[in-house]
Amino acid sequence: MLRRLFLATALLLAALLLPSMVFAQTATVHSVLFYSPTCGHCQKVIQQDLPPLFETYGDQLQMIGFDVTTPEGQSLFVSAVEALGIPEDRRGLPTLVVGTVVLTGSREIPEQLPDLIEQGLAQGGIDWPAIPGLAEALAGMPTQAAPQPTSSPKSVGERVLQDPVGNSLAIVVLIGMLLSLVAVAARWNVRAPVAELRAAAWLAPLLAAIGLIVALYLTIIELSGDPAVCGPVGDCNAVQQSPYAFLFGILPVGALGVIGYAAFILLWAGARLLSGRALDVARAALFGIALTGTLFSIYLTFLEPFVIGATCAWCLTSAVLQTVLLWLTADPARAAITRLRGGSRPRTGRRSV
Repeated sequence: MLRRLFLATALLLAALLLPSMVFAQTATVHSVLFYSPTCGHCQKVIQQDLPPLFETYGDQLQMIGFDVTTPEGQSLFVSAVEALGIPEDRRGLPTLVVGTVVLTGSREIPEQLPDLIEQGLAQGGIDWPAIPGLAEALAGMPTQAAPQPTSSPKSVGERVLQDPVGNSLAIVVLIGMLLSLVAVAARWNVRAPVAELRAAAWLAPLLAAIGLIVALYLTIIELSGDPAVCGPVGDCNAVQQSPYAFLFGILPVGALGVIGYAAFILLWAGARLLSGRALDVARAALFGIALTGTLFSIYLTFLEPFVIGATCAWCLTSAVLQTVLLWLTADPARAAITRLRGGSRPRTGRRSV
C-alpha cells in the first residue's frame, strides 16, 4: 500500500513538473541589436557585456545584429524607430530591441538586459520584435551569439558623403580655424599696436563658461553612453560613440575640455588680482591654454568629416569658442611676452584679458 502511494505521488509530481521543465528548456528570448563598427560604446557592449550573458543562457538568448552603416541595417533601424516610436533623444547606438522594450547605450543595456531575459524566460520566451522587414532579413540568416562590428573600409569621400551637410559645416569650421591660426601667427611678428579692449576682457570668461557647459555635457554623454540631444545638423551620437571620443581609450575628450575651460576661467579670475610681471605671466598662460585648445580642436574637427564620417554640433561649438578665445588672448599675450622679454612696451588701450 505504501509503495503504491509513493508511486502515485511520484507520478503526480512528474505530471506537474515535467511540462514546466520542458517549457523552461524551450523558452527563448529573441532580440535585435543595432550597432556601428565605429561606435566605441557598441564595441564595449558586444565585447564585454554580451558574452557573459550568452555563456549563462546559451540558446535561450537569441540575438541578431545589424550594422547601421550598411543599407540593410540602416533601413531596419529606421523601420524600428517608426514601428516602436523611438523618440529622437533615444536614437543612439547601440540600440537593443527585446520585444517592445528598447534599450539604448552602453549603460542601459548591461543594467537592464539580464532582468529582461529572466522575465522573458519566466513568461515562456519573447518572440522577435515586430519590426517591418525583420522577418525577410532573418530568412536563411543564422542568429549571432555576439554581433561583431565589421564592415568594409570606406574612402574619405564616402565618409564625407555620409552626412554631407554636417560634414561640410565641419570642413568650413576647420578651414576657418586654420586661417585664424595663420593670421594670429602672422600678426604675432608684426610690431603693431596692441588692441586691449575692456569688452574683450569680459567676453573671454563668458565664452569659456559656455564652453565649460558644453564640455561637461559631452563628458556626461561619453561616460554614460546615453544618446546625446543633437540638433538638425550632424550626428553627434556617432561622434560621441566613436573610439575617438576617448583619449588613449580611457579619458573622455569632453573631460579635457572641462579641464581646459575651467583652467582658463580660474586663471582669468586670478589675473584680475595681479599686476606687473605676474599679470603678464597670467596673460601669456591664458593664450597658451587657448592655443592648445584650438590646436586640439583642429585635430578633432578634422577627424569628424574625414575619419568618422559624422559631425557633432556640440564639438563644432566648442571649436569655434576656442578659436575666438585664441583671438581675444593673442594681443594681450603678445604685449605681455614682449614686456617679459624686456622689450619696448607696445602701445595699448585699456586693460584687457
